Amino acid sequence: MSLNRRTFIRSAALAATGHFAGLRPFGAMNALAQGAFPDYKALVCIFLFGGNDANNTVIPLGSGDNGYANYASIRGSLALSASSLLPLGLGANGEFGLHPSLNNPTYGGLQSLFNSGKAAIVANVGTLVAPTTPASFQNQSVPVPNNLFSHPDQQLEWQNAEQNGAYPSGWAGRLADTWGSTYGTNPQIPLITSLAGDSLFCNGSLTSPVAVAPGNLSGASCSEGAACNVRNSAAQLLANFQSGFSLVQADMGITRNAYTYMKHMASAVQSAPVVNTPFPPANPLAAQLQQIAQIIAARSALGVQRQIFFASLGNFDTHANQLSIQSQLLSFVGPAMASFYAATEELGLANSVTSFTMSDFSRAFEPNSNYGTDHAWGSHHFVVGGAVAGGQIYGTFPTLALGGPNDSGTNGRWVPTTASFQYAAQLASWFGVTSAQLPILFPYLQPNIFPPPANLAFMG
Repeated sequence: MSLNRRTFIRSAALAATGHFAGLRPFGAMNALAQGAFPDYKALVCIFLFGGNDANNTVIPLGSGDNGYANYASIRGSLALSASSLLPLGLGANGEFGLHPSLNNPTYGGLQSLFNSGKAAIVANVGTLVAPTTPASFQNQSVPVPNNLFSHPDQQLEWQNAEQNGAYPSGWAGRLADTWGSTYGTNPQIPLITSLAGDSLFCNGSLTSPVAVAPGNLSGASCSEGAACNVRNSAAQLLANFQSGFSLVQADMGITRNAYTYMKHMASAVQSAPVVNTPFPPANPLAAQLQQIAQIIAARSALGVQRQIFFASLGNFDTHANQLSIQSQLLSFVGPAMASFYAATEELGLANSVTSFTMSDFSRAFEPNSNYGTDHAWGSHHFVVGGAVAGGQIYGTFPTLALGGPNDSGTNGRWVPTTASFQYAAQLASWFGVTSAQLPILFPYLQPNIFPPPANLAFMG
């Protein structure tokens, strides 16, 4: 099923009913299939669209090339004061601090999660298709992902774990294809739920997610008062119309499935225990994660033992005025992830739910002339959950030197030392993906290309 067809389906539905949040196919399911898992687990992907500046997210506090003085000297007007940083209790692993906006006095944040062993940082992760060094990149002796430093390409390549953004399925979608309906006992909804609309990460060749809007599990919104019920009824009648054209009938079947999924989800959530953990208000990421927590609370009624969720936050493309823009955005991220972790504790599922960040890329270490930063490559990411071997930085933290041993050029675009799919494979393995299934999800994860790194065991 092509992306063009998905676009047609969505457009047809919008024309019929206004805005719908969940018109995605789910593939054929065997209603009699029994789940393969004795427990419950969920993965929650949080995509930071635009390219979060990791160099001002995780900051060294020690001495030398990876010390604070070197950081402040090169970052210049973008350097955060040492006294403002949130120190991490790393002990022998070095001295680092987090951006001050990542904690909130009321809701907590990533510093408290990290220092309590519930969060880890994976350093210098980025899209790769072969082990790459600055020298091999500069002399073009190894293949590299297409269109590095391009927002749309790198967003897609993070999501599909391929060299080219045109590859039509995401790694979560390929997992849904591989598992079929074995992720639950008579599951009522797809394996994947998106809180951020259509996403390549979620789309398989045979399966697609259900997409919902936070606070609106009915799947539709309407501003026409009493006429809304009539419009929605008419839309459902249209979905059952027999046109005689196979493509149209297939599309109508997908639309009918969407109504069915939304009905199941709304009913299950309505009957599930209410999640009482407070989430920060006026926080777009927190709204998505709060809705995810409530869907997880309804897991038994939905018949699922495995779930994948996709959430997002945008506007990290900080070419100018970075200090104020990133500060506001990270003030959404830390408290939202902390509240979500607290909600999993309330549900008794802290060890069963893992959230993690992805982003297009990081930003150049050298600032530009507009008090901002330009597109770069390797970045640092957070993994949160009770099953995380937290309180550590995994991977290899880059040497913060322009033209240094990790720089792809001369302005601080770090060549990744961990591939994005190596990072993802650790999460997938914890989730229940077998060693035989990993190459299906991540084609470049081969012993003769990319052996599993020894320093990336961030899942306990």
